[in-house]
Amino acid sequence: MPLDFKAAPLWVGIAVFAVSAGVVWVSGTRLSGHADTIAERTGIGHAFTGLVLLGVVTSLPEAAVTVVASAAGNLELAVNNLLGGIAFGFAILAVADAAIGRDALTSVVPDPVVMLQGSLSILLLALIAAGITVGDIALFGVGGWCWSVLVLYLLAVWMTHRSQGRFQWHPKGMDGLQSGHRTPKADNGKSTDTPLAGVAARTVAAGLAILIAGFFLSESGDAIATKTALGSSFVGVLLVAIATSLPEVSTVLAAVRLHRYEMAVSDIFGTNLFSVALVFLADAIHRGGPALNEVGRFAAVATLLGIVVTTLYIAGLVERRDRTIFRMGYDSLAVLATYLGGVFLLYRLR
Repeated sequence: MPLDFKAAPLWVGIAVFAVSAGVVWVSGTRLSGHADTIAERTGIGHAFTGLVLLGVVTSLPEAAVTVVASAAGNLELAVNNLLGGIAFGFAILAVADAAIGRDALTSVVPDPVVMLQGSLSILLLALIAAGITVGDIALFGVGGWCWSVLVLYLLAVWMTHRSQGRFQWHPKGMDGLQSGHRTPKADNGKSTDTPLAGVAARTVAAGLAILIAGFFLSESGDAIATKTALGSSFVGVLLVAIATSLPEVSTVLAAVRLHRYEMAVSDIFGTNLFSVALVFLADAIHRGGPALNEVGRFAAVATLLGIVVTTLYIAGLVERRDRTIFRMGYDSLAVLATYLGGVFLLYRLR
């Protein structure tokens, strides 16, 4: 790393954190426009685009932290960064729900394939919780539970692709603009005249910017938090998780402004699926026994928090209640309250 932020003055870390956050925000906002263009022109669908393209690209900062922290032997930071980002992702959706204002977010998502993504996320998280609880055994250098997570993640991508567009809901009282079939707008970095190859190149550039800025964001954030002596587990599940989730914040809010609600929700579900799969990477890089044997009950509680908030949003997608309070659907309000309560509980466990 070109600069040791922990040895540098505090103001250096804060300045790098702020600049990196700005780069990540701008790049993430433009990424949503590019992803919308790619989904429209290729016909692969907004749910699958949110799952694979936005979900993977916006997870690049988490991947960078996972690689660096695991190689350094800091599994608590590596794993809890991933698990903490899952719960925070749904808090982002609650904010996006408030941005809509008139309608609950889960009442205007036209494709029930997002429920499949959420259900598969719960399965992956359940495997992580089981591995932490009962212990793990190494198979070819990686824990058996982590192998099962990797296999299920690949299966989840295949199943989502197969299910894309097979059936849709039509939100009652909503016109085509609200249900995700809005005519594309040439904003947020999106151009209807740019060749597809050019859009792809801009997408790659935005992804690289997110990866590089996300790395510095995470490193400077870790240094700032270390000076407060909060501990690697809590730093990973809160500060670093929030810092590396800034791409999701910008892409989700940009997708909502484009009225691509399905893509916004799939972005979070896709990011969460990929984040859980990255636990396999943390285990593979870590030198020692299976990673799930070393992260302890803090990671188990963070995993259960992810399961709870995911379940709440799936329930909202099924019920499709179009009533709001404080500009949010009941499910978003419940998720936000659960997230804050979970953070308080994790603080007590640090």
